[in-house]
Amino acid sequence: MADPPTTQELNTIMAGFDRLYGLQLVQSSAELVRARVEVRAEVLQPAGLVHGGVYASIAESVASLGTHLGVASQNLAVMGLGNSTSFLRPITAGTIHALAQRRHRGRTTWLWDVEFTDDAGHLCAVSRMTIAVRPPRTA
Repeated sequence: MADPPTTQELNTIMAGFDRLYGLQLVQSSAELVRARVEVRAEVLQPAGLVHGGVYASIAESVASLGTHLGVASQNLAVMGLGNSTSFLRPITAGTIHALAQRRHRGRTTWLWDVEFTDDAGHLCAVSRMTIAVRPPRTA
């Protein structure tokens, strides 16, 4: 069995929407994922706050990645099943810091809690992600 990719390798191969909004992984495992996104004009909503969709996107990406790291050796597919994000305090500049912690590892679903903080360590948003684990689709 091949070793799972390192966090640095995952950052190198990141593509699509995650690259577009600037997701950078800091730590990654099947139990815990840390990531960050630098705040720039493209991720702000008209009032100057980080757009809520950015938080939801980060949550889905880090929870899906952590789940993937836990089931890839079994050739199983993962996809977001539920995303509930609550916003507590705005971030307008600096960096969004995300900490995803696995809460449940089931046969067909995994549950993750994701906390978002600003550069001062203030809790700014929380997400609960449910990730589906399924056999890969066949053509």
